[in-house]
Amino acid sequence: MTEKKDVQPGTAFFPMLEKYDMSAVKIEDLGLQRYINLEIKDFFLGAPHANKMFGKASLSIIERLITILMKTEMYTGQKTKSYKVVRKAFEIIDKRTKTNPVQVFIDALQNAAPKEETTRLRFGGIMVPKAVDISPQRRLDIALRNICPGCMTASHKNKKSMEACLADELLKASKNDPSSFAVAKKNESERVSKAAR
Repeated sequence: MTEKKDVQPGTAFFPMLEKYDMSAVKIEDLGLQRYINLEIKDFFLGAPHANKMFGKASLSIIERLITILMKTEMYTGQKTKSYKVVRKAFEIIDKRTKTNPVQVFIDALQNAAPKEETTRLRFGGIMVPKAVDISPQRRLDIALRNICPGCMTASHKNKKSMEACLADELLKASKNDPSSFAVAKKNESERVSKAAR
């Protein structure tokens, strides 16, 4: 009989994460720190956080990226395919920058998360836009939701693969480059809310 190896929880489903040191990853934005979970417990196929307040904060941030990638056109409902895209994108980042791709991803999230947005208030019979601060969990959700469509639109009618486009988007967002789709969306949202103060 063969002996079982000691496997960290979740690495059977996330073998790519054995390569990268999660303890070395630094989260500078203290507001987002509570909602960025780098621990991998299990690879869920359902929605274990459904109907639980702040339940999605217990999910790994990398799994959340994979899940949001599934909401885009080609990857709808295909979690394994989305996982392969993220794994290859991390390998591309590792090869290009020689740094931990998880750190690049976290930096991209911090730079793509807007701090304020506008809401509409009714005064008398008119609607007035008003700038409001965004909660940390919503900031993280918006950043993730902007990164995935950004790489999807970049790969559309393009010779570059989806993996290369995701790696490009993460690298640009980690450097706070305005040519990144997610950073451009964040800047636009903050510009509109600044005008509505």
